[in-house]
Amino acid sequence: MWLLFAGSFRRQLSAVYRYDPETAKAIAGKAKPQYKEIIGHLPEFEKADRFKMNIVNCALLSAFLLNLPKRPTAEKTTEYYRASMMIAPMKWFCRMSGKKKFSEKDIQGMKDTAALRAADRNPYSWNMEYLPYPDGSGYEARFTTCGICTLMKELGLFDQVPAMCRLDYTMSEAGGVSEFVREYTLASGGPYCDCGYKKKRG
Repeated sequence: MWLLFAGSFRRQLSAVYRYDPETAKAIAGKAKPQYKEIIGHLPEFEKADRFKMNIVNCALLSAFLLNLPKRPTAEKTTEYYRASMMIAPMKWFCRMSGKKKFSEKDIQGMKDTAALRAADRNPYSWNMEYLPYPDGSGYEARFTTCGICTLMKELGLFDQVPAMCRLDYTMSEAGGVSEFVREYTLASGGPYCDCGYKKKRG
């Protein structure tokens, strides 16, 4: 993940946060060992756990945030994270995922993830329920435990969690087949995080 995204995260330090190139380079230089340290403290994820990439992305963002000279607002970090993540390979990944959205394999994967309840054994993973919409228009993944909340709280970055939550909308839009809807997030004090995917018409 570092090889794929670090360059983008470094460039967006200048584009979004307005750090000069030398400062951005220095921040990235400090972030790399911090990223490795964060990853090194995480437990091994179960093979069937589909959320390992989420926590790795969280570690990547956190490593950069922890080395900024000034703490940004969550709003500015939202812009930074979106710009850093949505590079060409990620857009391709979203399009490919979109082609499988609502397929039998996708639905079974959601059911299997709900049954796994990985966070019962790993505090940096997620527990979720799979809730299909009665009218057949899509489904909701309802999360009651969030590994990102756990990790960023430990790192003193809990106020920055909404920046990661917001990427769900961007990735759904990039997939091209679903409209993402949400009412609550755990980060904002809600009872759960609801990730709703409604089929686009036409």
